[in-house]
Amino acid sequence: MRVVIVTDAWHPQVNGVVRTLETTARFLERSGYAVRVVTPAEFRTVPCPTYPEIRLALWPGRRMCEILDAFDPDAVHIATEGPLGQAARRWCRARGRRFTTSFHTQFPEYIRLRVPLPLTVSYAWLRRFHAAAERTLVPTASQCARLAARGFSNLCLWQRGVDTSVFHPAEACDYAGLPRPIHVYMGRVAVEKNIEAFLALPLPGSQVVIGAGPDLERLRARWPRVRFLGARFGRELARHLAGADVFVFPSRTDTFGLVLLEALACGVPVAAYPVTGPLDVVTDARVGALDEDLGRAVERARGLDRAACVAFARGYAWEHATAVFASHLAWR
Repeated sequence: MRVVIVTDAWHPQVNGVVRTLETTARFLERSGYAVRVVTPAEFRTVPCPTYPEIRLALWPGRRMCEILDAFDPDAVHIATEGPLGQAARRWCRARGRRFTTSFHTQFPEYIRLRVPLPLTVSYAWLRRFHAAAERTLVPTASQCARLAARGFSNLCLWQRGVDTSVFHPAEACDYAGLPRPIHVYMGRVAVEKNIEAFLALPLPGSQVVIGAGPDLERLRARWPRVRFLGARFGRELARHLAGADVFVFPSRTDTFGLVLLEALACGVPVAAYPVTGPLDVVTDARVGALDEDLGRAVERARGLDRAACVAFARGYAWEHATAVFASHLAWR
């Protein structure tokens, strides 16, 4: 069976969407599916205004038709709503092909942080885009409820997983020279992640930021006492996570927060706000603390049982998440 995944989000972006799609494709192939991921790398692109790491395909329609016609997929999944997603949607509708979509991020809220566009306008556009899909895959039950309240239909749950062969506590970085406790944020360094809520906390020990993004240099200049490590990947990333004492997640706009599972798999308890994403992932008080006072959440998370964190994360296997994804696809 041939599966095509179309995504505007891809390398060099470093985020949960890219990791989710990349890992899903890999596990689908392990299960015997032939997978074709269509990304901006195959098109002429321009950098997205205010976020140059995101490459936007220019006039992708003809090339998209060539790719999809040649691959002749049995199932089409459109992961994003950008130029490639739009082109794939047009191909499906022109050929009478059913397809699925997914809702990865609170995109309207991200737009509003950069451009004063009313949420009603951006949500109306997204609602129209996803309305043509057989199903729209959403990572959490709370996000399903939020979208349903805004008029989205045909929603189904597709939770994420964690690769415990990579993310585990066995090879922890010792952060030599940094005073303990070590408080870590890992993820995209961008305004929508609300990172300064973490950086402004008067915490003992050290604060570390792992990741890259458009706000990296600005935050590095403003917060010289914080250690900014830039992007880390794979086992090196896992070692840095495992060496932390608390994983602090200040975002209020994530739909899931894959990094939460990755930190827990490394044995690191989580501190976060009680919002969509953390509410859906951190469902056991033994592995994390959620509080509107982020500093209080950090205090409660510090010292929680690391073994309980590892055991909890093992319940989120990518094999299961990928099987759920495949079961939701609109097969011809």
